[in-house]
Amino acid sequence: MALAVCLTLLALYGCAKQTRPESKPPALRPKAALPQLRYTIQAGAFKNIDNAVRLTGRLLAQRLQAYHFIDESGFYKVRIGNFPSREEAAEKAENLKSARIIEDYFLIAPGDYAAAMYADAGEDRLRQEILRTAERFIGVPYRWGGESTTDGFDCSGLTMVVYQLNGMDLPRTSADQWRTGRPVGPNEMSQGDLVFFATRGGGRVSHVGIYLGGDTFLHAPSRGNPIQTASLSSDYYRSRYIGGRSYF
Repeated sequence: MALAVCLTLLALYGCAKQTRPESKPPALRPKAALPQLRYTIQAGAFKNIDNAVRLTGRLLAQRLQAYHFIDESGFYKVRIGNFPSREEAAEKAENLKSARIIEDYFLIAPGDYAAAMYADAGEDRLRQEILRTAERFIGVPYRWGGESTTDGFDCSGLTMVVYQLNGMDLPRTSADQWRTGRPVGPNEMSQGDLVFFATRGGGRVSHVGIYLGGDTFLHAPSRGNPIQTASLSSDYYRSRYIGGRSYF
């Protein structure tokens, strides 16, 4: 099968959920501050994407948050949950192991994420990690998953997983991502910010991508098309652009 990296969660709406742009001027909004992820379970190291898809499906059946991704080694791995303590994460992991849903696992601690590791290195270092993570997914086929996103990334699913892999707890839907971020103008945007579009008309948020710098952003465009880069100045996206949001 074609290479696919799949995002799966219990929060199940994504790009199709819409909201009207806010009327408040940027100066009246507080600076965005995303919560940092706590303890996460990581399981699996699969060469075959199908194995990661099956494991994620089983985790969803347990009413757990889960997504799988390809890491820099080329293996597909699965991350599970966001637990407030190591003890709770370990207990859940052992329960899943006893039920033979997962085998070996390890815990991702708050300090293991880029958001914590580069806290003293400055904002630019973390932004570069966001970009490095995002660019790993270029070429992944996009398929809207409806009530399940096991078949591929939707636009807000892609942005969420890129941020979460770096320890920043970005919300799941494009509507919530829009509301959570701090507004930034076209000349104020930095790499790793998000850009939002009204692709369904009516001036409502319905699409989101990751700003790469210059004129370029990365996104999951539509069913059957791979995750790819696009130009903000193209006729299509320029006419549908709503605004940018920063989370730094």
